Amino acid sequence: MAFQLPFKFAGAGSVTPIDIRARQSRMMEYDQPLLWVVILLLLLGMVMVYSASIALPDSPKFAAYKNTYFLTRQATFIAISGVVALVAFRIPIATWQRWAPYVFIGTLFLLVLVLIPGVGVVVNGGRRWLSLKVYNLQPSELMKLFIVLYAADYTVRKQEYMHKLTKGFMPMALAVGFVGMLLLLEPDLGAFGVIVCIAMGILFLGGVNAIWFGGIAGMLVTIFVAIIALSKFRRDRFFAYLNPWEEENALNKAYQLTHSLIAFGRGEIFGVGLGGSVEKLHYLPEAHTDFLLAVIGEELGLVGVLVVIGMFYWIVKRAFDIGRQAIAIDQTFAGLVAKGIGIWIGVQTFINMGVNLGLLPTKGLTLPLMSYGGTGVLVNCIGLAILLRIDYENRVLMRGGRL
Repeated sequence: MAFQLPFKFAGAGSVTPIDIRARQSRMMEYDQPLLWVVILLLLLGMVMVYSASIALPDSPKFAAYKNTYFLTRQATFIAISGVVALVAFRIPIATWQRWAPYVFIGTLFLLVLVLIPGVGVVVNGGRRWLSLKVYNLQPSELMKLFIVLYAADYTVRKQEYMHKLTKGFMPMALAVGFVGMLLLLEPDLGAFGVIVCIAMGILFLGGVNAIWFGGIAGMLVTIFVAIIALSKFRRDRFFAYLNPWEEENALNKAYQLTHSLIAFGRGEIFGVGLGGSVEKLHYLPEAHTDFLLAVIGEELGLVGVLVVIGMFYWIVKRAFDIGRQAIAIDQTFAGLVAKGIGIWIGVQTFINMGVNLGLLPTKGLTLPLMSYGGTGVLVNCIGLAILLRIDYENRVLMRGGRL
């Protein structure tokens, strides 16, 4: 068996070590599997949005639209989001950390602005959008990303006070409470729930006092229960969710849920085939947004749903892996941001899928990367670009490079 020396001869009497940089260059500069999973989800989402919306122009509400209206807009959103994500990837994480308080305050201003009559756009009873003429901007989607950055920056800055209530936990709790108040005025309870989970998750990972964390978590659960109990609309929807097949519920508050479950039932294992959904034909409301997974389940079956779940699991897993690696090399802010992005994508995906499958009460949250919507896709892509940037910087530092 031939023995190969770990160096090569440059000439008589001289030995040159193998170029370490050449070996290091073979390490991928970024997480290619993660990027491909994101791209596949975006493309599959675009196809399913087209399938779910193709019959909408048959209804009076969308009679002026072409069959390809939502497909064209979703493709445009994805293209714009891709370009913005490339720019976001080029921005160092240290710069994002410096910007974190300012983008958080700026988004708070937008959340206030959206509540002003004549400025905020009302859709389906909710005042959640700002009109930019070309499309409507949803500030609550921006807040999901910027609360990740702000909570991570706050945790790093206040690390020595994280075990104290007044100097550590309470200021962040007040900030999140103010955000929640603005969101409940829209109203957007779903976005508030996601943002609370993100902030609480990052504070927990950052080492907040366990007793205070448990107490505040219990208080938040009490607040959410009170919000549901004191709102007749939410209370009726919750009780309808508990018994969706009762005739009164199935024709009223649980209408979306029952038709979503029918869609999953029709799909069985392998689905009825792409484009073959019946529920999207004006039976299932918001089939191209909040209930896109139901259309996937009907047309692609259990297999298609499991593939989608698997891809989202991969994103969340890689986010936590990247975050753990960043913290291991003393990049605490980057590590908390990576894990915060994982919490954000994971929680929102879980809630959307839970609503579609009848595991949770109906709530207006989209499926990340896949559901129709400009702001949602844009913010998801920026967040994942930041995640890829963290992974890139991890690799540079692990190779002994400088940022």
